[in-house]
Amino acid sequence: MTTTPPSPVSDAEFFRERGFGLPIGFGARPVLLVVDLTRGFTDAKRPLGADLTGQIEATNALLAVAHQKDIPVIFTSVRYDDAQLRDAGVWALKQKGTASLAAAGDGHEVDPRLDVGPADALIYKKYASCFFGTDLISRLVTARADTLIIVGTSTSGCVRASAVDACQNGFRPMVVKEAVGDRSVAAHEQSLFDLQAKYADVVSLEDTLAYLRGVEAPVALAA
Repeated sequence: MTTTPPSPVSDAEFFRERGFGLPIGFGARPVLLVVDLTRGFTDAKRPLGADLTGQIEATNALLAVAHQKDIPVIFTSVRYDDAQLRDAGVWALKQKGTASLAAAGDGHEVDPRLDVGPADALIYKKYASCFFGTDLISRLVTARADTLIIVGTSTSGCVRASAVDACQNGFRPMVVKEAVGDRSVAAHEQSLFDLQAKYADVVSLEDTLAYLRGVEAPVALAA
């Protein structure tokens, strides 16, 4: 007589049983953070690129509501101003693609398919997290923001790093599933799983649009 071994507990069940993945929830004062949707990342033919057509469409839907509701929007871009990439530090040793984001080229330019508004901000950064070495925290504090709606790329890199830092700095990171992407499907899916388990809420585009439409008081970044 043979017996069937018990089926292993799935990762989702294992984490849920241990109290991971509890919802943070949307706050009252959001800012939309568009992470690195620039030519160097959205052109699949480039070293760091991937086809992010769907993510750009989802982001444009969020941008339309944010602009209508006067919700602050911040775009970020990785740009290296030193011709020898000395401002890329050790990161330049790890991946050759950093050269495609040099200021002399167009890899750092926001994808022209995005509906950038006249009041939208743009922050240049050197590394993965949008918080590292930038004035993002000051901008969010000035706006009295409590919620960061995060879209962009890559899910396993700059999106993940920014969501973790948002959590660590006291902001509610809400990662919009349909609006983030990666050049690796496996890395994308694992990062979404891990973010939902420990650092952020992974939310749907539909729910995020409904939330943004319901924001009562406009939040304006100081000039």
